[in-house]
Amino acid sequence: MAWNVVQEFGHVMNYLSIEERLPTIFYPVSPPPYMNGGPYDFLSWVIETKDKKFNPEALMKWIEGRLPSPVEDLERWNEE
Repeated sequence: MAWNVVQEFGHVMNYLSIEERLPTIFYPVSPPPYMNGGPYDFLSWVIETKDKKFNPEALMKWIEGRLPSPVEDLERWNEE
């Protein structure tokens, strides 16, 4: 289920539309795996924007408008 969420976030924040792209970049970051361990403990996700007007509340509205509703319903994630 977690990978479905990552896929949806990546789509919405990086490639929602060619004409209507959000000013965001969503990507994974990790310290060197050979020094720390696997992704379960050390993989993180970053959301960046250079647009000072595009705040977390604006992003939250975009995401809420495009994710399965209600987000708690796991069956809705499988349909999408």
